[in-house]
Amino acid sequence: MTPSRLRVVLASNNAGKLAELRVLFAALSLELVAQPELQLAEADEPHPTFIENALAKARHAARASGSAALADDSGLCVDALGGAPGVISAHYAGMDAGIVRSAGGAREAQRRAQDAANNALLLERLHGTTQRRACFVCTLVALRAADDPQPLVATGRWWGEIVERARGGGGFGYDPLLFVPALGATVAELSREQKNAHSHRALACAQMLDLMRRDWALA
Repeated sequence: MTPSRLRVVLASNNAGKLAELRVLFAALSLELVAQPELQLAEADEPHPTFIENALAKARHAARASGSAALADDSGLCVDALGGAPGVISAHYAGMDAGIVRSAGGAREAQRRAQDAANNALLLERLHGTTQRRACFVCTLVALRAADDPQPLVATGRWWGEIVERARGGGGFGYDPLLFVPALGATVAELSREQKNAHSHRALACAQMLDLMRRDWALA
């Protein structure tokens, strides 16, 4: 008899993240269900650290769905700004309220507008600064259930430098601004395959895959 696949809810409404996570977790026999497919509301993210917010999102999705859950909290941390925008990366420019209320294509259009505003503010705050070292951070948390006392936690960091002007048309968020010297390109200039091989999310997912195989006995 073929063993049943574990149903895991992806606790995110970000279409870009969902697409990346589905590709990166294809190696495991999971039934990945996106949170919007279940009409689940997004969780609050009031905490100052990536790990606390990821855990809150995973618990919310697990409790609302009755399934295992996987949550990502990620963002950009810039050395010259003391780690900002950090956990508020997605709404750095402070205009995201309408995104939560919108749906489908309207939500994605607003998210693109939010990305543009965030990028503009970041460049403004770094104007004239020569210290432009930064990293993308991704923290993943997986729970078997909302009250799981042993959450799986994985973190990946992708280092680079903030360019002075946006470059590239791929990806989302701050991808056009983070230049990766080892690859000679901004993240937005990379192919999807390159990004999925090197990104902060790829690094965190590789760790999480190992944890799920070991601790959850998944193949």
